[in-house]
Amino acid sequence: YSHDLRGAFVVADFAKRREQIAKRVEELAKAENGTAIVPPALLDEVTALVEWPVPLVCSFEERFLEVPQEALITTMQDNQKYFCLVDGNGKLLPRFITVANIESKDPAQIVAGNEKVVRPRLTDAEFFFKQDKRQPLEKRNERLANVVFQAQLGSVFDKAERVSKLAAFIAERIGGDASRAARAGILSKCDLASEMVGEFPEMQGIAGYYYAKHDGEPEDVAQALNEQYMPRGAGAELPQTLTGAAVAVADKLDTLVGIFGIGMLPTGSKDPYALRRAALGVLRMLLGLPLSLHSLLMAATATFPAGVIKEGTVEGVYEFMLERLKHYLAADYPASDIDAVLALKPARLDDVVVRLDAVAAFRALPEAAALAAANKRIRNILKKVEGSIPAINATLFAEAAETALHGEYAKLAPQVAGLLTAGDYTAALKALAALKTPVDAFFDSVMVMADDPAVRGNRLALLAALADLMNRVAELSLLAE
Repeated sequence: YSHDLRGAFVVADFAKRREQIAKRVEELAKAENGTAIVPPALLDEVTALVEWPVPLVCSFEERFLEVPQEALITTMQDNQKYFCLVDGNGKLLPRFITVANIESKDPAQIVAGNEKVVRPRLTDAEFFFKQDKRQPLEKRNERLANVVFQAQLGSVFDKAERVSKLAAFIAERIGGDASRAARAGILSKCDLASEMVGEFPEMQGIAGYYYAKHDGEPEDVAQALNEQYMPRGAGAELPQTLTGAAVAVADKLDTLVGIFGIGMLPTGSKDPYALRRAALGVLRMLLGLPLSLHSLLMAATATFPAGVIKEGTVEGVYEFMLERLKHYLAADYPASDIDAVLALKPARLDDVVVRLDAVAAFRALPEAAALAAANKRIRNILKKVEGSIPAINATLFAEAAETALHGEYAKLAPQVAGLLTAGDYTAALKALAALKTPVDAFFDSVMVMADDPAVRGNRLALLAALADLMNRVAELSLLAE
């Protein structure tokens, strides 16, 4: 049947048609000294539209190349299902490939027809681009002041003002330029009111970049208008400039704090403001930036008018983001290691991976299992203590084992503190291995809950000091099986 259909100019097999199109498009692009942009989804769609694919090269006027190429590519791909061609530098060529559904005796007619059809599309993009450039980008904030972002959170311009303040706060802390971050923040939503984005929604941010460049804005400010939407999906590119990173983090945190703050939490089936995606985007960026998540959430809250954000919002968003971080890290680390590190509720996330790697190295030590078990035992003992625990009094030690343990603790405490200050978490955890023998001896020969209140309190104080020393990198008790 399939063989007979080929005689009727039908390639029945989808995979074969797809392969045939991809191969021929690549050949034609190479002949034009270019490379074809072939999104898998577009290739699938074109494959499903034709039964006898015949790719053909067409062209358009070079004057259209003055328009942002993203707009031209968008309209040619989405509206016309064409494959665009770019040169070795990624610049659009005035060529495209269409896939005809017939082996024409006069393919020039098909080429001419497609070139005629695409011209109005490109003319529209050119018109919108020229129209938008007639007024400065910032002027569009006047229109955005009347566009509601969310009824309780104000207009889109209100959001831009909040993002501007928060972006400046962030830029100062990551070595960026606070004034440029503030400028990028105030311009961040302007292109939403442009003709270009009105026609091509995919151009948000990208259009802003071109208009900011046209207005003479600094390069990093212009780039930030595009980078604010990064990462655009799971595993997608992160901002490359500090200004862009500041605006991207600020924009997403503003949405998270704002929507959480008015009680519109995402549910299992509804997340209209894409808060999960925003949280993941922020987390991916914070894993590489020296910032305190808690401080950022507090700063974001402070940009809203008094009374708008409910109490407990900062803690709620923080917990929500830690939960997303667990899911994100689960692909590379054991769940118990992640739980152990995040149990400390780290303020900064840029050292979470370093801590996880340190925990992995600690697990490999022969003393690790015993120390984790001992730590769990200490935690359980301390949980039952009522009232405050006194300071350690060395004169109250009555047993050789507790004296020895205290001596080892006194020796290790400054060493571990120095390693933690230096950020050497692996060495800090490895140093704790020296505690195994004295800890084992302590539990073998010392009765913690002694009858004498002073002795009992002193032993609990020693255990509390040990617990504090042992759990500064991760909650080791969670590593016990």
